[in-house]
Amino acid sequence: GSQRGRLLAREREDEPWRSLQELNPDLDSEALLALPLPQLVQKLQSGELSPEAALFTYVGKAWEVNKGINCVTSYLADCETQLSQAPQHGLLYGVPLSLKECFSYKGHDSTLGLSLNEGMPVECDSVVVQVLKLQGAVPFVHTNIPQSMFSYDCSNPLFGQTLNPWKSSKSPGGSSGGEGALIGSGGSPLGLGTDIGGSIRFPSAFCGICGLKPTGNRLSKSGLKGCVYGQVAVQLSVGPMARDVESLALCLRALLCEDMFRLDPTVPPVPFREEVYTSSRPLRVGYYETDNYTMPSPAMKRALLETKQSLEAAGHTLVPFLPSNIPYALETLSTGGLFSDGGHSFLQNFKGDFVDPCLGDLILVLKLPSWLRGLLAFLLKPLVRAQRVSAGKLWELQHKIEVYRNSVIAQWKALDLDVLLTPMLGPALNLNAPGRATGAISYTVLYNCLDFPAGVVPVTTVTAEDEAQMEHYRGYFGDIWDKVLKKAMKNSVGLPVAVQCVALPWQEEMCLRFMREVEQLMTPEKRPS
Repeated sequence: GSQRGRLLAREREDEPWRSLQELNPDLDSEALLALPLPQLVQKLQSGELSPEAALFTYVGKAWEVNKGINCVTSYLADCETQLSQAPQHGLLYGVPLSLKECFSYKGHDSTLGLSLNEGMPVECDSVVVQVLKLQGAVPFVHTNIPQSMFSYDCSNPLFGQTLNPWKSSKSPGGSSGGEGALIGSGGSPLGLGTDIGGSIRFPSAFCGICGLKPTGNRLSKSGLKGCVYGQVAVQLSVGPMARDVESLALCLRALLCEDMFRLDPTVPPVPFREEVYTSSRPLRVGYYETDNYTMPSPAMKRALLETKQSLEAAGHTLVPFLPSNIPYALETLSTGGLFSDGGHSFLQNFKGDFVDPCLGDLILVLKLPSWLRGLLAFLLKPLVRAQRVSAGKLWELQHKIEVYRNSVIAQWKALDLDVLLTPMLGPALNLNAPGRATGAISYTVLYNCLDFPAGVVPVTTVTAEDEAQMEHYRGYFGDIWDKVLKKAMKNSVGLPVAVQCVALPWQEEMCLRFMREVEQLMTPEKRPS
């Protein structure tokens, strides 16, 4: 019954907008929604558009798309008050903004889809939300996540399943899935997500938008709701999601300001380096066609090769490069870091709760006694290796991660690379498949383990030829994960496919500069019609 009650509340929230739209009958909402974010900001700052017009139009659009894809969890009703208080000099003056449900917002729950967090409204906004408000932005909705956020799908027992705006049988990706779906369907011009294994990059790629995962501590994580606290071996990142790269840069510019450095003194006070972002000197780009762990789908491989060719034609230098020891980074370092306590803290969140099917067998596996897990790991594959370790072992693991990170940086320096181009998992998987194909996070989680900035840009869509070649897809191991993946990527003609752009730690501006280059060379149709 609680879900029905929530939906009714959402319908009631719809009322004020109807009357406001009647007050604004001459507003050309289609034209407003079509404006790229930089142009929208320019019109808001010049006074040509009112912040009310922008907000009402986006709320109307968000509600309309939400009926079809279920991406919004709550309407942040005080956005109307925020409108009148928005500082006009702000870089994001009057921009309607969506937030992944884990960003604390005063007076609202951040449930993460878990019933133990229901009815626990937070006391104050998370730091990034405070900063965005100081920059004039108007947060208006919380968006859906997979239960616990430990998945690259997007469903939970409280709010239900979010669908991919391009095709309803497909997942929007996760864990920032509501953001990807809402922005991908034009219901928000800019959003914030979080990423610990690909949670900004999956939904961006699956929904055909751009997303950036910065270095773990470039943006403040203060006031974020999570399931497990104190796990620092694999870094969580906060980052922007939007239709184009320029919007991501604008969001970063707005966040990297004195207000953020004042509100969270643990974040290095490094402002946005404009000269790096706007530079046009040719780049030395490392690239790989496969990580030899998750076999790329035909569309992924083609996306990578076509991007490489376009970059070469535009005067950049492309150099083959593969980070060393990828299986070790994935199976020992990443899994070990994420589940050093054997998943114990994580499981506490599920006491007496329904487990969403999108999580696959994760909860089941973590509940197994360790001897049985060891046997299964032998039969199945690495994620099952989550075992509780001692503090000494955890220090050892953190040291191994440090050593690994230094070795990849040395390898990168030896080739004098500026940036790195890699495949990005795609097209979108079928609903409920991500939880049964965990290994496929290999392309993204590697850069959480290394704590390098990484972003995705859509570059192509799946062709009939790609689809036909999927018949020959085998995977490298022929195990359960590979079989699930093959089935889950079928029936995808016309769906977007992205590439991933990577830079060294703290080089977000360089990463964005590279993403902008890729976008300019490869821009496909941006949105589902």
